[in-house]
Amino acid sequence: MNVFSKILLLAALALASCSKQIPEQFTKTDKFPDLYPDYNGVTIPCNIAPLNFKIKDTADAYLSRFYSPDGVEFIVSGQKVQIKQHAWESLLESSKGKNYSVDVFLKKNNKWFKFKTITNQVVSDPIDEYLSYRLIEPGYMGYENITINQRNLTNFKTSEIYNNMKLSEEKDGQCVNCHSFQNYRTDNMQMHLRQNKGGTLIVNDGKVTKVNTKTEQTISGGVYTTWHPQEKLIVYSVNVIGQSFHSKSTEKVEVLDSNSDLILYDVEKNEVSHIANDPERLETWPSWSLDGKMLYFASCKYKADPNKTEIELIENYPYMKYDLMRMSFDVNTRTFGKADTVFSASKLNKSASFPRVSPDGKYLLFTLGDFGNFHIWHKSSDLYLLNLQSGDVRNMTEINSNDVDSYHSWSSNGRWIIFSTRRDDGSYTRSYISYFDKSGKATKPFILPQKDPDFYGELFKSFNLPEFMVEPVKVTPREFYNAAEKDPIQASYKP
Repeated sequence: MNVFSKILLLAALALASCSKQIPEQFTKTDKFPDLYPDYNGVTIPCNIAPLNFKIKDTADAYLSRFYSPDGVEFIVSGQKVQIKQHAWESLLESSKGKNYSVDVFLKKNNKWFKFKTITNQVVSDPIDEYLSYRLIEPGYMGYENITINQRNLTNFKTSEIYNNMKLSEEKDGQCVNCHSFQNYRTDNMQMHLRQNKGGTLIVNDGKVTKVNTKTEQTISGGVYTTWHPQEKLIVYSVNVIGQSFHSKSTEKVEVLDSNSDLILYDVEKNEVSHIANDPERLETWPSWSLDGKMLYFASCKYKADPNKTEIELIENYPYMKYDLMRMSFDVNTRTFGKADTVFSASKLNKSASFPRVSPDGKYLLFTLGDFGNFHIWHKSSDLYLLNLQSGDVRNMTEINSNDVDSYHSWSSNGRWIIFSTRRDDGSYTRSYISYFDKSGKATKPFILPQKDPDFYGELFKSFNLPEFMVEPVKVTPREFYNAAEKDPIQASYKP
């Protein structure tokens, strides 16, 4: 921004705020204002959407003054603080690499009071412009009413990628899940359709087809997924999944495997082959390193037995502990090396899942809980960080809560983490964002900003599988629906 443009913008902001004057007399308080969301003392990217909030204190009038070290200033009135996009962008640009401040004033009984000044840091590391996520009912029964959405993180523009109600039928509903992208881009992506018109929607160079990845040699079609960052290869877990329901626990439902393997799917050849199918182990939650040379996954020692009853599996499930494993990958021969243990959670009487390697290859972020691998239901679940160079493992206490902290995704520059948590109310999963600095420390997380501060209180759905993208999905919903209407193309099996 040149000097002349900056002068014009400052003048416009001043004119807009001329009717909103800070009171000349007020009483200072020794506490911060009670805000929702809690946007106080956070570190944010230089290109994030406005951090709108609501002042929870009851008063007759409200004023919030925003200002940067370089003189950008504006005032917002009202209990709901909803910031104009142009004013916010000017504030971020002026505060980049520094802090901006917020003074909140409220009026009670004809007297004005000023809270302690809020200070937030603006770093020059941008966040990826787009985020995809699934909106789903928090329980197990409402799976039909699901959408996969995409959101522009620099503003509040949101659109549907897929809405499974479009093709759902009264007697045979549909469930869309497990969206995945190749290297943060969307020309190569996939998502699953379960039940009605089931199959896997594969987008290959922008063209979408429906595939059946289940073969006679595999125990199921592809489930949890990871795209190779450079090649047209997808690794899937194939799982025999069941559910059980708690009668006393607040965790409600348990998602568990009785059998699971890993397969490699060649997109160009429409061909699957086994990677890991040890009858003595369960293998799930695959994840590539960004250089494509390592495949990480969660694995548990357990012998699948078709003669075992469901009750036996449920009784054994609290004792099932998953370790984190990895295999090297030779891109030329397309072969995998022998699996080795990266982190033995079972030795700590714990269970690990959701391994995700940072883009620079230095860290492995994962969740650790008391048992099992589906930690989005487990209140014991926390985010842990493994330094792949030193081998040190630590609890990320700076971002964990007393409730569920589980599924997570790295931004493409490795400076931002978005993760799923139920810290707000224990029932609804929300997406929180944290800055990850070069020393391997994260900052106080903040909830994904929304235009209306009451958004989360009025939304009775959970945010599921947040994934960063550097561009929007360009395939239209109609193209996805047209592909979903067709019979799937059968994948072949390579021994």
